[in-house]
Amino acid sequence: MKRVVIPARHGSRNQAGMFSKKAIDLWSEGTVNMPHKRNPMEAQIRTLTPSELLGPLNDVERKYAPSKLFSAGPMEIPLPRPRVSIIGSRKVSAKGLSTAAHIASVLSKKEVVVVSGLAEGIDTTAHETAMRENGRTIAVLGTPLNRVYPQKNSQLQHEIMTNHLVISQFPIGYPIQPKNFVMRNRTMALISNASIIVEAGETSGSLHQGWEALRLGRPLFIWKSIVADSSLSWPKKMLRFGALVLTDPKHVLEVLPSSKGISQIVMQI
Repeated sequence: MKRVVIPARHGSRNQAGMFSKKAIDLWSEGTVNMPHKRNPMEAQIRTLTPSELLGPLNDVERKYAPSKLFSAGPMEIPLPRPRVSIIGSRKVSAKGLSTAAHIASVLSKKEVVVVSGLAEGIDTTAHETAMRENGRTIAVLGTPLNRVYPQKNSQLQHEIMTNHLVISQFPIGYPIQPKNFVMRNRTMALISNASIIVEAGETSGSLHQGWEALRLGRPLFIWKSIVADSSLSWPKKMLRFGALVLTDPKHVLEVLPSSKGISQIVMQI
């Protein structure tokens, strides 16, 4: 397997390479505590290891896997399969939102669990479409489970906690920092059997998940319109490392694992 170097995140860093206090404050100001009256799941938070959530991990999967994960919601553990991340820019075009909704709709109708990061734009559309199609969705957060980012997704996070599943690798009280969202993207790649980048610029956080999916040997799809965008250099780089151009959401179904749960497979052996 080719070695993939995950590009460094560009942002508000000082000369020592640390995020500036201003950048950290901006992230913190953008979060809100989940009100207790709308967060009945806080008392039901489960602490899990990645192997308890996903099943046994290999050496490559373990390298960047968090030691603990925290979850809230009624979805069964180990997680049902197959699971696909639909990700992309927060500041997305109308065409990008339409594409994300189409992909989420097609996959949900085929009983694929839609995974995303609860961010504005692509993520929000993916979660909302999956629920609208009576499918299932998992939100992977860059904040502890009792915090919400962005604030306007408070109700969406509550709904997913109540009826689906929300996952974080950050315990209650953990400080909100920009690097948390990079770590979250890597964890989302681990949780997903495949990832789809719908629309993303050169500095999008979704690229961290793309590189991590490739490092893990998981299928990574890039929507056709951004592959054709000559102003972007990252799609060509990822294609050289094995990413695939996606022209029809149904093509994702061809690379996904069985929907049988781990316990069912073990019983058959």
